[in-house]
Amino acid sequence: MRIILVLIIISLLLAIGFLTAFFWAVNDGQYDDDFTPSIRILFDDEKHPQNKL
Repeated sequence: MRIILVLIIISLLLAIGFLTAFFWAVNDGQYDDDFTPSIRILFDDEKHPQNKL
């Protein structure tokens, strides 16, 4: 029966840790730009030279 209590406490600590990391990422501005990632794939970052055989 004790193992169930230990597992519940560990899972609650993990959940609080993930929730804290999520709020930290939101406050840090991780999710501010939601438009650019969707169009980034449409543009090439660098030009690749043509391989001539």
